[in-house]
Amino acid sequence: MTGEDQPRMVVASTRGQLQVARKPLRGRVAVVMTMGALHDGHAELVRQARQVADSVIVTIIVNPLQFGVGEDLDCYPRTLEADLSLCEAEGADLVFTPTPDVVCPREAVVRVSAGSLGTVLEGAARPGHFDGVLTVVLKLVHLTQPDVALFGQKDAQQLAAIRRMVDDLDVPVSVVAVPTVREPDGLALSSRNRFLSAQDRPTALLLSQALQLRDPEAGRALFVGTEAHLDYLERVDSTTFQVAPDGDLLVVAAKVGGTRLIDNLPLKGR
Repeated sequence: MTGEDQPRMVVASTRGQLQVARKPLRGRVAVVMTMGALHDGHAELVRQARQVADSVIVTIIVNPLQFGVGEDLDCYPRTLEADLSLCEAEGADLVFTPTPDVVCPREAVVRVSAGSLGTVLEGAARPGHFDGVLTVVLKLVHLTQPDVALFGQKDAQQLAAIRRMVDDLDVPVSVVAVPTVREPDGLALSSRNRFLSAQDRPTALLLSQALQLRDPEAGRALFVGTEAHLDYLERVDSTTFQVAPDGDLLVVAAKVGGTRLIDNLPLKGR
């Protein structure tokens, strides 16, 4: 097949366009759900999707349901043209780019609850966040009808909540976790990293450095006397996110400048 014969990536922005574009996709279908402002971590998700499926859908929507009062919904980066270029370069077949009202109508009153997972750590810091995530993830699964959905390990609590929803509600999709992609200096890739100033950037490395110590108390000590404001650094069970001395995941969250960052380190396989 020549380059000219290669099928072009399709972009859909409405439910009707998505339905038409989804119909001809053949074989095993994977979805990668994003909020845009894509970086190489997202590119790796698409690459991995191509490895486990015959067709790949990427969704790009800044989900208003996962932002709380005073959070950065309005200033969250929106870089659609660059995002579409990345998706095409990585071989996505279909990109769904709805406006929020297409997926989240204002009149809707039913929401998915994250239960106890939505009340601890990130859930405690951002009340209602995981309810909003799960509600839109479930809607996007229904709309895109994938066989497999890929999510980054960096958002470990989100990943755990999605897995629990899939199990508890018998959602017909397999969930695949993709390891965190990092900068050469260890900083986990995040769309919010672009908000770090030149002065903040070295301080942001405290998160990954603290994780590498593999001990919560020692990790917390790294933040003392620094410009970073540590929210939590705990060893937890990776399915419940309850603090556990023998937990299999180390998680950290801190605010550096005006930017809230999270990271984690699996401590043993599960």
